Amino acid sequence: MDDRKHDTTTLGFYAQEAEVYAARRDATLHPRLASFLDLLPPAASILELGCGGGQDSAVMIASGFDVHPTDGTAEIAQAAQKRLGIPVKALLFEDIDARQAYDGIWANACLLHVPRSSLGDIIGRIHTALKDRGVFYASFKAGEADGRDQFDRYYNYPSQDWLSDLYKHYPWASVAIETAPGGGYDKKPTQWLHVTATKT
Repeated sequence: MDDRKHDTTTLGFYAQEAEVYAARRDATLHPRLASFLDLLPPAASILELGCGGGQDSAVMIASGFDVHPTDGTAEIAQAAQKRLGIPVKALLFEDIDARQAYDGIWANACLLHVPRSSLGDIIGRIHTALKDRGVFYASFKAGEADGRDQFDRYYNYPSQDWLSDLYKHYPWASVAIETAPGGGYDKKPTQWLHVTATKT
């Protein structure tokens, strides 16, 4: 059985590429970020997981939300902190220990690196960290079996059915999974799974 909580090779890649990720700039608001924010009350408390260079956190802060950005790679967290001018915590997913603390949790293209055997536990930690009626967004690269990309990064590559079954282990009021084509750092066409869940 695979008991890894995280993949050290993948974390090493992001540590090495921290400057590249910090320098990335999005010209427009992530459309799913806009939809996520529309589900939250004004000035809501938001935990961002895998914040990268802080681009999405910057949008949320500018929109008046109480944002708590984090990243699993210390080097990237430091770069995001320089951009945002607020503390950015280096946080591994297995170290999430908040309870009823956030109105929303935004995890764009980061939980896709969690080993399959650990993903259910991480989703459970996120569920616990949310307030009642809190909203959780995450995105994954779709597939049928886990594996590595050309940069040796680990991906869990879930199918929609596999992911849906995993979320059912926790009492969500609703779970919506949408599929959409897109891309990524590797510039290859990718089928994405976008999951929005609301806590009971």
